[in-house]
Amino acid sequence: MAKKSYKVEINYSFCKNCGICYNVCPTKTLGSAELGKPIVVDINKCIGCLMCERLCPDIAINVEEVEKVVETNG
Repeated sequence: MAKKSYKVEINYSFCKNCGICYNVCPTKTLGSAELGKPIVVDINKCIGCLMCERLCPDIAINVEEVEKVVETNG
């Protein structure tokens, strides 16, 4: 079975840079940039646990599973 892939979108117009998202992320997919601004450090580490999305007080994070495209020969 293939590993699932996810995309993490951060709506910076809602985000207040509280740091909850990157502090609860078990895989450190999210990290902080200057002034505590959350950034996606390594999307390949995301396991889709939704901790960041569920605990964000500003509803600024959206995590979605991404369907992988499988190429076939023929």
